[in-house]
Amino acid sequence: MIIDGQADFRSLLTHHITTHWSDAIISTYDPVAGGQLPAEFSGAGNDIVLLGNELGDRDGLEALQQFARRLGFPPIIFFGADAEKSRAEKVGAEKFFQRDKVRHNALVVSMSDILKSRRSAANTGSLFVGDDKAGINPLIRGYTLVRKLSASSHSAVYLARRISTQHQVVLKVLQQVPDVADSIGAFDRFLQEYELIADIDHPNIVKIHDLGVGDDHAHIAMEYLDGGDLKQRIAAGISERDAVSYLRQIASALAEVHNVGILHRDLKPGNIMLRSDDSVALIDFGLAKRMRLAMEITGSGEIFGTPYYMSPEQGHGNGIDSRSDVYSLGVIFYEMLTGEKPFRGDSAMGIIYQHAQSPVPLLPTPLAQHQALLNLLLAKHPDNRLGSVAEVEKWL
Repeated sequence: MIIDGQADFRSLLTHHITTHWSDAIISTYDPVAGGQLPAEFSGAGNDIVLLGNELGDRDGLEALQQFARRLGFPPIIFFGADAEKSRAEKVGAEKFFQRDKVRHNALVVSMSDILKSRRSAANTGSLFVGDDKAGINPLIRGYTLVRKLSASSHSAVYLARRISTQHQVVLKVLQQVPDVADSIGAFDRFLQEYELIADIDHPNIVKIHDLGVGDDHAHIAMEYLDGGDLKQRIAAGISERDAVSYLRQIASALAEVHNVGILHRDLKPGNIMLRSDDSVALIDFGLAKRMRLAMEITGSGEIFGTPYYMSPEQGHGNGIDSRSDVYSLGVIFYEMLTGEKPFRGDSAMGIIYQHAQSPVPLLPTPLAQHQALLNLLLAKHPDNRLGSVAEVEKWL
């Protein structure tokens, strides 16, 4: 998370990060325009907080000290004047950078060191048990943990067995439940992810079984998808017939999502899983947004998602609608057919530029029958794309 009152500086830090981590999820906050963050703000859901000293009517070092004192607050990198360095490090900054002399390599190295340290701590935490300790976790009643599938500093994903039925499920566990006053923390996003998809019954959307809340954690129990993700399948090679089949299924799922007023906003092969019967299921709606609701903390000018799969309007921080997901679907279709991404660049911004300016790539001759559909999916301007993913089936 980036907190600073100057838009240019927030953009600069965003560029540094996405140049090195193209799939980073970044939220930015302007305390001048949005007001100062509440004292209860816990920073939950963020691996690192980049805090600038331009905070409007609030002293940057004072904010740094307040945040650093909160139990469980993420590591803070502080950007200020050279004269502030000593005090910043004293009151809790994990690292200090002179605001007008931020060097890319130094920043990336510092952030990498912090992330490594956080992952190490998460893997030894009492909640995020290792495989050798799998069993009935007293904090997650009703489930026996089989093995850990993945983990971050604030959440973990387990393969588990429901004790009452012995069915295998996936448990996504959030480590910390922040205070009620923290309306912008990870807990809210965690609940939103559940609420967005829990009521949808569609064969190509992951099934949510239940939500549990404890004193210091929350969890979502969802369907176990044992066929791996689409990213792995693409790497192994996909036949034209399977690519078309997967496209139909993904489009059908997206149509259902859009029908209930939800944008996915982070459609990519890693968020598309397969079952053992080769059917597809969309997962991970952490960036999803209800079309009719305003963003809680970020405005329409914020960039979310993964650059390789972003629509031109999303990559440039412009307003988006369901046609942005249509574009992402087109990128995935091209990649399934060819094994290659349609646009590449030396940096995140370079990829975003390609999406906006480079022509739609031509498919190899044996696949040319899909070019017309691909052109409509990957049109630069939303008005020139398919009006909805429901039209994909007609074109196929």
